[in-house]
Amino acid sequence: MKRALGSFAASLPRDTRDTLFLLAVIGWVVFMQIGHIPWWCTALTAGVLVWRGVLTLRGRPLPGWRWRIGLLALTLVATWLTHRTLLGRDAGVTLIVVLLALKTLELRARRDAFVVFFLGFFTLLTHFFYSQSLLTAAGILIALLGLLTALVNAHMPVGRPPLAQAARIAAGMAALGAPIMLVAFMLFPRLSPLWGVPGDGMEGRSGLSGKMRVGQIAELVLDDRVAFRVRFDTAAPPQRDLYFRGPVLTDFDGVEWRPLRSAFPPHMELQADLAVAGEPIRYEVTMEPHQRPWVFLLEAANQAPELPGMRAFMTPELQWFTRRPMTELVRYRAEAYTQFRHGPLEPALALQDQIQLPAGFNPRTLELAQQLRREHGTGPASSAALIRAALERLRTGGYTYTLDPGVYGQHTADEFWFDRREGFCEHIASSFVILMRALDIPARIVTGYQGGELNGVDGYWTVRQRDAHAWAEVWLQGQGWVRVDPTSAVAPGRTGSLDRLRAPQGAIASAIGSIDPGTAQRLREVWEAINNGWNQWVLNYTQGKQLDLLKHIGFESPSWTDLAYVLIGVVVLVSLAGAGWTLWERQQHDPWLRLLARSRQRLQGLGLHDSAHLTPRELARWTRERLGDTEFSRSLSAWLLRLEAQRYAPHSPDTLTALQAEFRKLAWPKKDPR
Repeated sequence: MKRALGSFAASLPRDTRDTLFLLAVIGWVVFMQIGHIPWWCTALTAGVLVWRGVLTLRGRPLPGWRWRIGLLALTLVATWLTHRTLLGRDAGVTLIVVLLALKTLELRARRDAFVVFFLGFFTLLTHFFYSQSLLTAAGILIALLGLLTALVNAHMPVGRPPLAQAARIAAGMAALGAPIMLVAFMLFPRLSPLWGVPGDGMEGRSGLSGKMRVGQIAELVLDDRVAFRVRFDTAAPPQRDLYFRGPVLTDFDGVEWRPLRSAFPPHMELQADLAVAGEPIRYEVTMEPHQRPWVFLLEAANQAPELPGMRAFMTPELQWFTRRPMTELVRYRAEAYTQFRHGPLEPALALQDQIQLPAGFNPRTLELAQQLRREHGTGPASSAALIRAALERLRTGGYTYTLDPGVYGQHTADEFWFDRREGFCEHIASSFVILMRALDIPARIVTGYQGGELNGVDGYWTVRQRDAHAWAEVWLQGQGWVRVDPTSAVAPGRTGSLDRLRAPQGAIASAIGSIDPGTAQRLREVWEAINNGWNQWVLNYTQGKQLDLLKHIGFESPSWTDLAYVLIGVVVLVSLAGAGWTLWERQQHDPWLRLLARSRQRLQGLGLHDSAHLTPRELARWTRERLGDTEFSRSLSAWLLRLEAQRYAPHSPDTLTALQAEFRKLAWPKKDPR
């Protein structure tokens, strides 16, 4: 295959070969954007590139300006209909991708090629608008080397240089630029992204939202993406205790759970009243961007996490927020206490918000609550017994945990408790909380992440979107809010290490796993450790790390001024090193040519101003004609002839060192003898 492609490329004229190579590179640049541009943009761009390739192979003329204007107008209309604007990130990327393809339709001269090159470089930058992952960086590196190869090839207009030669030169240029890139990365001030916030693509997937609509997702689509990674300073808690708290949902309209909007005045609302005990668990979180202002912390945290450049605050529901959404990778340190209590210990009027139920929903669940009251009593003293009875019903009543429960109707709790008896965490937690409220026990839903898996390569716990979970909190007199996870009663393995959710695997991963599951798991851990290293050392290289770098090199209290001084100093040192290398390179030129250049320079002082094109023999003849028959002219002429012989004669006895010594001994006149 490789030999056939090489033979095919060798049979093509150089212009055809170079154009097809450039189109292939542009195709790769566009291919990486397929997931972020509209389908029509992909189809139009692919059609234009294929059309341009066919015209090149057949030697046909390029289309006229009417075609290009028509396609541009079509692009503008389609972009407006798709994005409702021609500005912004998504619309701008769509336009630049199509313009890059359309520019190839007027690729006639080197000037047009250079425009295409730099449009390609600009399009490469747009990939970072959507992802800064290791795979994205690798794809961009391939495209960068391809564009550099095409650019170098365009600067080699004579003959038919092989593309491999241009690729070697391009790779060398990239290698030479790598140290400069590294210095700029480490010392250039970190700036916030200048583009818009990416849209939230979490709907219909196992992730978190600010609300929970019960029973409207017919099949839970597992999302294997990483939500965040955790590294504990000491031994990690048991997996069943890893509850990372997120949004707390209190208001229920019969279908959807939302955060609390209390009608009580602020001074009457419930407070956190958090009290912790025991030794704290200290850990570090590397959180992926999730476009929300939520900070996920292990329950329970009484101190704000150390967020770079941001401040976090806690709500009365123990949820932590920042002032702006998390649009980029962030790493923060925090500590948690597994022994804690929170909320009021005695009844409070604001607890009425936690027992509200909409009228006309789930009548059979209300009847079940009446039955449980008759069996176990009423009032605060019986709350614990009622909770145990509900959990025992979940354990022994034939309830199952499934990711495909079907679509629930209007009375979601009734269907769960009496009809379907199956569901996943949102069905179980919602039905449990509705039953608790029907029993006049204050209750609410807490969402977040539960569990995770330990990566044996780098020691990080990986928490994925499929680890998103919903559990309940009930209020008990004298204890405050108490966590109750009804899912554990239905499927204990879901919150332990025995039966974690697994996302559907691709064909390659499935094939490897069927042959050797251990190998598949190890390969996955190695890849995730590499990707985590990329996140830790590259994406999470923050402003604070820059200042820490200055501390390591001797600055006691580094500031941005010190960073600027260091950056300027490095630039000056690199410039001086480059100048020194240039001077050294000049000295490494052919010493014979340097000696000839010195003789020409001296002859210019004697009146030979146009000597750059003359050979040593012609210079000798000019010397005799100009200076006459003098001892100096005879010595200089003989020296020039020996210099030429040393260069071209096969067995010249004169060495270059001897000629250099003779040159210094020549008695050069101080000025033109005339």
